[in-house]
Amino acid sequence: MNLRQRIFCSLFVCGASLWFTAAAFAAEEGGAAGDPTELFKWINFAIVAGVLIWVFAKVLPPKFRANAENISSSISKATAAKAEADRQLQDAEQRLARLEEEVRALRSEAEKEAAAEAERIRALAKSDVEKVGVAAKAEIEAAERAARIALKTLAAKLAVRGAESLVAKRLTPQTQDALIAGFVKSLQGSPN
Repeated sequence: MNLRQRIFCSLFVCGASLWFTAAAFAAEEGGAAGDPTELFKWINFAIVAGVLIWVFAKVLPPKFRANAENISSSISKATAAKAEADRQLQDAEQRLARLEEEVRALRSEAEKEAAAEAERIRALAKSDVEKVGVAAKAEIEAAERAARIALKTLAAKLAVRGAESLVAKRLTPQTQDALIAGFVKSLQGSPN
């Protein structure tokens, strides 16, 4: 049975029940036969009610169906949104649970990186100290060489002065004349 047939059967049953109720009411009121205008009123009421029910049966089911479909789609959307929200909540709870673990891992990694950086800086400082030591040693050696040369120059000057003073003390005018004469003879005997 389709919807129209069910509605028609329901209307027929309602109308018949109404007819029998009206007949029973009329019998109780004043006898076996009722007022004919009363009967026409009931027939008119049944026709108007039937037309109204038929119109509502024609118009309301599509509206109810559309409303039911809207409600159903809203429910399914809400269910999907709730499922997505639940998934996001679970994801957030999992990330929150892993947050302490991630913080510990980050701290551990930062400590390792800091230790490695400190070791690298120590190695660079040691290398710089060695370079400064080598440069200082080279500078000391250069200064030592310069001091030796200056010392030798000073010693030579002092030796020359000492020799001059000794020669000046020992050189008399007669020794000077003898030296000059010997020098001149040596020049005469040389082939040049």
